[in-house]
Amino acid sequence: MIPPIDYRYIDREKSWLAFNARVLQEAADKNVPLLDRLRFLGIFSNNLDEFFRVRFAAIRRLSHAGVSGEKLLGGISSQQLVKDITEIVIQQQSESLRILSIIESELEKENIFIINETEISREQENFIKDFFIQKVSPALVTIILNDLAEFPILKDTSGYLAVKLVMTKPKSTTKIVVKDTVLKIKKPKKDVRYAVIEIPKTVNRFVVLPSSNDKQYIILLDDVIRYNLSSIFNIFDYESISAHMIKITRDAQLDIDSDQSKSLMEKISTSVKDRRIGEPVRFVYDQSIEKDTLKFFLNKMGIDSTDSIIPGGRYHNRRDYMDFPNLGRYDLLYQANVPLPVDGLSLEGSMLEKIAKKDYLVNAPYQSFSYLIKFLREAALDPKVISIKITLYRLAKNSQIISSLINAAKNGKKVTVQIELQARFDEASNISYAEQMQTEGIELIFGIKGLKVHSKICVIERVEEGKVKRYGLISTGNFNESTAKVYTDVTLFTSHTKILKDVAKIFDFFDINYRVHRYKHLVVSPHYTRTRFEKLIDREISNAREGKEAHIALKMNSLSDYGMIDKLYDASWAGVKVRLIVRGICSLIPGVPGMSDNIEAISIVDNYLEHSRVYIFYNDGDQEVYISSADFMTRNLDERVEVTCPIYDESIKQELIDTFNIGWKGNVKARLHSENLDNLYRMRKDDPVFRAQLETYNYYRDKLEVIAEKLN
Repeated sequence: MIPPIDYRYIDREKSWLAFNARVLQEAADKNVPLLDRLRFLGIFSNNLDEFFRVRFAAIRRLSHAGVSGEKLLGGISSQQLVKDITEIVIQQQSESLRILSIIESELEKENIFIINETEISREQENFIKDFFIQKVSPALVTIILNDLAEFPILKDTSGYLAVKLVMTKPKSTTKIVVKDTVLKIKKPKKDVRYAVIEIPKTVNRFVVLPSSNDKQYIILLDDVIRYNLSSIFNIFDYESISAHMIKITRDAQLDIDSDQSKSLMEKISTSVKDRRIGEPVRFVYDQSIEKDTLKFFLNKMGIDSTDSIIPGGRYHNRRDYMDFPNLGRYDLLYQANVPLPVDGLSLEGSMLEKIAKKDYLVNAPYQSFSYLIKFLREAALDPKVISIKITLYRLAKNSQIISSLINAAKNGKKVTVQIELQARFDEASNISYAEQMQTEGIELIFGIKGLKVHSKICVIERVEEGKVKRYGLISTGNFNESTAKVYTDVTLFTSHTKILKDVAKIFDFFDINYRVHRYKHLVVSPHYTRTRFEKLIDREISNAREGKEAHIALKMNSLSDYGMIDKLYDASWAGVKVRLIVRGICSLIPGVPGMSDNIEAISIVDNYLEHSRVYIFYNDGDQEVYISSADFMTRNLDERVEVTCPIYDESIKQELIDTFNIGWKGNVKARLHSENLDNLYRMRKDDPVFRAQLETYNYYRDKLEVIAEKLN
């Protein structure tokens, strides 16, 4: 008997919160270098901000609309889920504060002190006052709130100090009769004023103070402002002043205008601007704030008990810890591994000549992302290259990808760019890049109505001996040189004629999207991905039933689509051994007798963010290996343009199998997915330590050493 829905799946939001708890585990891990532990605290906070802006906001919309949403949410009502999430987050926030306190104590043992405004020495006082006058004061936005007709809009990307000033001023008189004489005595009455100070983002949140006696000191910008409150409010006659941090998170869902007279770029640009007035979905406050101050802000901002009101510590916006200064203490950071070269590829010679002969795989950040930049720069300059077509989703701040494409356009190449204007939180950046490329004569495609384009593909056309030959690349991750330093992603460089013919068809689909193309090699969402993976799983099921060896190995970011989960349950029931490396959301429950006995699932959270999608099917010994931009999520399978690519080169196929197995062998940074969401480490008491990311780097390094020895 198949278990009811409640017992077959883990709620995706709770599973996501469990993933973020794994990030918090890294911050708590004493084996992680101290400054990296602070970075993980920042990542935890940044993740939580995005969760509230998107996922929690969507559930809250259902709840406020009175929609239960039980079918959509896997058996739990939206109202109950809002309550459950708030409870989990309050607990996690409390744990993060405890961890931060421990880290600060450990930093003090290293002679690094994070001090507040009450702990400043005389020497530091002069520095802080001068720093405030020169750097902070000109950037401050301070608003007195009492007499405003309309409360100002607080941005959800900023932190604020809620200020309370208590003043004494004559307000009324009292009549007293003494021996038939009426005396009027002024009766002082407390006058309370409230203000808000936006903590400027143009100044680094962590102010490094002059060191003393080999001790290094840091004060947060918040406390620099607190120390100078008397200077900010010197025109007021007050008897006491206090400042407590508050932070608001707003619904970041884009509501796209249906006005047909406006361009998509105009609509999205307007919608992005409207985010600043989105409904509040979370209010975090310093729990030592006075009750009347808290009440004042909640009332003025229209936040009631149905919203997520989270008590916190003295400081919020802890995402800023991702940029905590290193202070020259590289001994308190993970050792940086230099990206390795790819055997057979050179950043100096022609890449196209090499790719014409065989396929190559780049596994960043273990190997250099510079190969991708080199590929585009070479295409931009090569007189024989006539066109470049590429999809772009998220880009670096000063993108070398964009500069390469503009360079190509200036050299007379026909450059076509499909840029996804609805890449969440990158909309404004992508609009800016789109305008820049339009100015340079690049042809832009803005996607397909109702479908985000999430694929990572590029194809160039080059005239060779009077014929057009294609070269291209297909990746699991964004063409972004910044994230490539910390995200693990694989990119295939190929001149495979039939694969690249399919890539060209995808760009035709962008142009004429009412025509559904047939692809002979690529697996493309939204038309074919679900059915292809179902067939691949069914083949393993059939082999298992025939008594053959049957295995499935899948590496992805998230697994939440119920249909694919049920298909994997069917495989387990048939005897197929299923191994899953799922970094984030995993709604599948492994190891349940009679349902998922043959499924094991782990998550790896370490120094790099695991981002590559690799899918391996045993196929009775003739293994099929795919790389993909798609996770097993409904949106990736049915609601986006995604590309999954088969690997035909036997050496690359083996490389991907090897690196999956290295990941699977990992224990020190691997946690077990389970129904309890308890994030138990995979490592047992007597197991030898095996850190998968480090061993993956060693795998590529050792291969190069073996090749070098053979050449010598």
